[in-house]
Amino acid sequence: MTDTTTKTRDDYGPFGAPLFDDPSARALSRVGVIDVGSNSVRLVVFDGAARSPAYFFNEKVMCGLGRDYAQTGQLHPEGRNRALAAMKRFAELSRGMGAKPVVTVATAAMREADDGPAFRAEVERATGLPMWVVDGQEEARLAAQGVLLGWPGAEGLVCDIGGSSMELAQIADGRVGKRVTSGLGPLRLQGIPGGKKGMKAEIKRVMAELVDEVGTDAKRLFLVGGSWRAIAKIDMVRRGYPLHVLHEYRMTTKSVQATLKYIEAYETDELRAQTGIGEARMALVPTAALVLRQLVRALKPREIAVSSYGIREGLLYEQMPQRLRDRDPLIEACRFAEQKDARLPGFGRALYHFILPLFKGERDSRLRIIRAACLLHDVSWRAHPDYRHEACFDNATRANLGGLTHRERVFLGLALLHRYKNSRTGTRFEDLISILDDDQIAQAEVLGKAMRFGAMFSAQTPGALGRLSWHPKKKHLVLALTDTARDLFGEVTEARFASLVNALGATSEVKRLRQAPVEEQAEG
Repeated sequence: MTDTTTKTRDDYGPFGAPLFDDPSARALSRVGVIDVGSNSVRLVVFDGAARSPAYFFNEKVMCGLGRDYAQTGQLHPEGRNRALAAMKRFAELSRGMGAKPVVTVATAAMREADDGPAFRAEVERATGLPMWVVDGQEEARLAAQGVLLGWPGAEGLVCDIGGSSMELAQIADGRVGKRVTSGLGPLRLQGIPGGKKGMKAEIKRVMAELVDEVGTDAKRLFLVGGSWRAIAKIDMVRRGYPLHVLHEYRMTTKSVQATLKYIEAYETDELRAQTGIGEARMALVPTAALVLRQLVRALKPREIAVSSYGIREGLLYEQMPQRLRDRDPLIEACRFAEQKDARLPGFGRALYHFILPLFKGERDSRLRIIRAACLLHDVSWRAHPDYRHEACFDNATRANLGGLTHRERVFLGLALLHRYKNSRTGTRFEDLISILDDDQIAQAEVLGKAMRFGAMFSAQTPGALGRLSWHPKKKHLVLALTDTARDLFGEVTEARFASLVNALGATSEVKRLRQAPVEEQAEG
């Protein structure tokens, strides 16, 4: 196959073909990041497809280094002890896991506390790990890069809230623009004189300064940080939202305002019982809610989106070559999953091209989901046959995948469910499926049944043995088979073809194909 043919066949839209097997990607397959924040200290070890990393290890200790900083100007003594113990453990763990490199980054509490430099030196002596203490502008840039890791092409304003600071950063065209930092972290605000009234006045004053810097042009606001995620989780509970995945969770200004009132109406213990949010995190939520209320009032975004990716993912993004940054994180992750877990790695690509005639005229945004489904169509084959459809749905909707809206997650999950099961009636996923409209549900069923037929039809390259032709105006599906393939079109295969035809609401025809398409023969 020529390079030109490869490029044409593997065109993944604006992101290009997967680079998972490229050495520059594999070099980032196990990267450790230790994030020393004002509220928590966390170790993350990334592993897998570097463009859409899996969390090989993820541990957090709520140390509270920045607690009482506003009154003392010092790191909290108990927080220092807990942070040092956590850092010693994390250093040993990362060495044991073979993480290279291990980057240690510290933010507001460490950069501002009088005893920050002394504690940094103590940690470096005890662990052997150099600590990178970043300023507010750099913290904003790294958090924004974390958003770009999960949202290629994202445009808007990133707001990262920590314990002692809050940063804003503009993102557009894959780049980070203007950045500003402030002291609007809930740990610091809790030390403002004058109680709640004093906090509100300080938040309003600082927010006005920030808005003067970044403007109010951003249509979308991306929320990064544990306090924002906790508020989003409360929003899910208040709305009865069925998909409990925080990444790419969307809220309107009206919904946020309703949730902030909801938070005011309940004690923190009641909110914890409803949501499962930890005590230390929940203690910061009422103060963070005051910040968010003023933030939304000042910026007036059309849409608010939650990002689970932040400064740690931004550090991984920092190490990527540009050509890896430009790839589609969803396709990278699905390609990796197929290579690792499928019975026949590479078959997903052939399956995609075989069923593609059913989706002529679809937008690139939908074609990438169809391609992702084909790559994932067989990765759950080890599950018990009676529960394989459930495993597929769960894997798609709960997986740590970037570049997927919630509707796309559920669409992908439903298509994979129908890859293994004709009917969705009576499954435990009906509340999740309600996120989709009727047309999306119908198309996901068609996609699933097309994959179900194509995977049964041939264990090799189905396009070398037959061709699908779809005539949407006539609602007519034609399957043309080579002479070699006639024997493959057995009783079970015929039944799955009939199920696909039924899902399309179509008539069908099976006829002879005298010669396989040239490009499909080359692909085999």
